[in-house]
Amino acid sequence: MSAFAAAVGALFADPNIGRDAVFISDGGAPVLVRIVARRADAISDFGDARLWSETTRIDLRVAEVANPRPGDRIEIDGDAF
Repeated sequence: MSAFAAAVGALFADPNIGRDAVFISDGGAPVLVRIVARRADAISDFGDARLWSETTRIDLRVAEVANPRPGDRIEIDGDAF
């Protein structure tokens, strides 16, 4: 295992950074995976108004989800993304 792979594995394993989630491929069975969720809110301009919207970006390990596709879902604490 390389130093990079060990560092990434440590980040996903850290209970303050990584979380358990369920990956469900389109038409497939649910699989328990570890994720790192980044919740970077987006601020967009709309005319003279500024709109704030919540966004969630999720990092997955290729070892657990080799080929994610449109239509696949991730569930975190019952919320589907």
